[in-house]
Amino acid sequence: QVQLVESGGGSVQAGGSLRLSCAASENIFCMGWFRQTPGLERQGVARLDNVGRIDYADSVKGRFTISRDNAKTTLYLQMDSLKPEDTAMYYCAADPTRCNLIAVNYRYWGQGTQVTVSS
Repeated sequence: QVQLVESGGGSVQAGGSLRLSCAASENIFCMGWFRQTPGLERQGVARLDNVGRIDYADSVKGRFTISRDNAKTTLYLQMDSLKPEDTAMYYCAADPTRCNLIAVNYRYWGQGTQVTVSS
Protein backbone atom coordinates (compact mmCIF):
# COMPACT_ATOMS: atom_id res chain seq x y z
CA GLN A 1 0.00 0.00 0.00
CA VAL A 2 1.31 3.45 -0.91
CA GLN A 3 2.06 5.69 2.07
CA LEU A 4 2.28 9.48 2.10
CA VAL A 5 3.63 11.50 5.03
CA GLU A 6 3.28 15.29 5.20
CA SER A 7 5.46 17.67 7.18
CA GLY A 8 6.23 21.37 7.44
CA GLY A 9 2.96 22.77 8.72
CA GLY A 10 2.79 25.28 11.53
CA SER A 11 1.66 28.74 12.57
CA VAL A 12 2.73 31.88 10.76
CA GLN A 13 1.76 35.54 10.59
CA ALA A 14 -0.09 36.86 7.56
CA GLY A 15 2.37 37.63 4.79
CA GLY A 16 4.76 34.93 5.93
CA SER A 17 5.86 31.71 4.27
CA LEU A 18 5.81 27.98 4.89
CA ARG A 19 7.14 25.04 2.91
CA LEU A 20 5.30 21.73 3.07
CA SER A 21 6.82 18.37 2.18
CA CYS A 22 5.26 15.01 1.37
CA ALA A 23 7.35 11.83 1.38
CA ALA A 24 5.90 9.02 -0.72
CA SER A 25 6.79 5.36 -0.37
CA GLU A 26 7.16 5.04 -4.15
CA ASN A 27 7.09 7.01 -7.37
CA ILE A 28 3.47 7.75 -8.33
CA PHE A 29 2.37 9.36 -11.60
CA CYS A 30 0.43 12.23 -10.07
CA MET A 31 0.80 14.01 -6.75
CA GLY A 32 -1.04 17.00 -5.39
CA TRP A 33 -1.96 19.12 -2.41
CA PHE A 34 -5.46 19.61 -1.05
CA ARG A 35 -6.77 21.54 1.93
CA GLN A 36 -9.83 21.39 4.13
CA THR A 37 -11.42 23.63 6.76
CA PRO A 38 -14.32 22.71 9.07
CA GLY A 39 -17.64 22.71 7.25
CA LEU A 40 -16.11 22.72 3.76
CA GLU A 41 -15.28 20.04 1.23
CA ARG A 42 -11.68 19.14 0.59
CA GLN A 43 -10.40 21.51 -2.08
CA GLY A 44 -7.60 21.12 -4.60
CA VAL A 45 -4.64 23.48 -4.17
CA ALA A 46 -2.04 22.33 -6.69
CA ARG A 47 -0.95 19.19 -8.51
CA LEU A 48 1.71 17.95 -10.91
CA ASP A 49 2.53 14.75 -12.76
CA ASN A 50 5.78 12.94 -13.46
CA VAL A 51 6.55 14.99 -16.57
CA GLY A 52 6.08 18.35 -14.89
CA ARG A 53 2.57 19.35 -15.87
CA ILE A 54 1.20 21.66 -13.17
CA ASP A 55 -2.13 23.15 -12.20
CA TYR A 56 -3.05 25.55 -9.38
CA ALA A 57 -6.27 26.65 -7.79
CA ASP A 58 -7.08 30.25 -8.68
CA SER A 59 -6.94 31.24 -5.01
CA VAL A 60 -3.23 30.40 -4.72
CA LYS A 61 -1.84 31.32 -8.15
CA GLY A 62 1.17 33.57 -7.85
CA ARG A 63 1.66 32.72 -4.18
CA PHE A 64 2.18 28.94 -4.01
CA THR A 65 4.65 26.79 -5.93
CA ILE A 66 4.43 23.00 -6.26
CA SER A 67 7.43 20.82 -7.13
CA ARG A 68 8.84 17.28 -6.91
CA ASP A 69 12.36 16.00 -6.38
CA ASN A 70 14.27 14.19 -9.12
CA ALA A 71 13.21 10.75 -7.89
CA LYS A 72 9.56 11.89 -7.94
CA THR A 73 9.02 10.53 -4.44
CA THR A 74 8.91 13.81 -2.52
CA LEU A 75 6.36 16.54 -3.14
CA TYR A 76 6.77 20.14 -2.00
CA LEU A 77 4.51 23.14 -1.64
CA GLN A 78 6.18 26.51 -1.16
CA MET A 79 3.59 28.91 0.26
CA ASP A 80 4.37 32.63 0.19
CA SER A 81 2.32 35.71 1.04
CA LEU A 82 0.11 33.61 3.27
CA LYS A 83 -3.33 34.90 4.21
CA PRO A 84 -5.64 33.95 7.10
CA GLU A 85 -7.91 32.38 4.47
CA ASP A 86 -5.14 29.83 3.79
CA THR A 87 -5.63 28.35 7.25
CA ALA A 88 -6.54 24.69 6.79
CA MET A 89 -5.44 21.13 7.16
CA TYR A 90 -3.25 20.43 4.13
CA TYR A 91 -3.22 16.94 2.64
CA CYS A 92 -0.85 15.29 0.22
CA ALA A 93 -2.49 13.01 -2.33
CA ALA A 94 -1.38 10.73 -5.15
CA ASP A 95 -2.94 8.77 -7.97
CA PRO A 96 -1.40 6.43 -10.56
CA THR A 97 -3.61 7.37 -13.52
CA ARG A 98 -5.41 10.71 -13.20
CA CYS A 99 -4.05 14.16 -12.43
CA ASN A 100 -6.41 16.99 -11.62
CA LEU A 101 -7.67 19.03 -8.66
CA ILE A 102 -10.66 16.84 -7.83
CA ALA A 103 -10.17 15.09 -4.51
CA VAL A 104 -12.35 12.08 -5.26
CA ASN A 105 -10.06 11.09 -8.15
CA TYR A 106 -7.06 10.48 -5.88
CA ARG A 107 -6.40 7.01 -4.55
CA TYR A 108 -3.79 7.68 -1.84
CA TRP A 109 -3.80 10.24 0.96
CA GLY A 110 -1.57 11.39 3.77
CA GLN A 111 -2.73 12.21 7.28
CA GLY A 112 -2.48 15.97 6.84
CA THR A 113 -0.47 18.83 8.31
CA GLN A 114 -2.06 21.88 9.90
CA VAL A 115 -1.35 25.37 8.56
CA THR A 116 -2.54 28.33 10.62
CA VAL A 117 -2.15 31.92 9.42
CA SER A 118 -2.90 34.72 11.87
CA SER A 119 -3.24 38.47 11.42
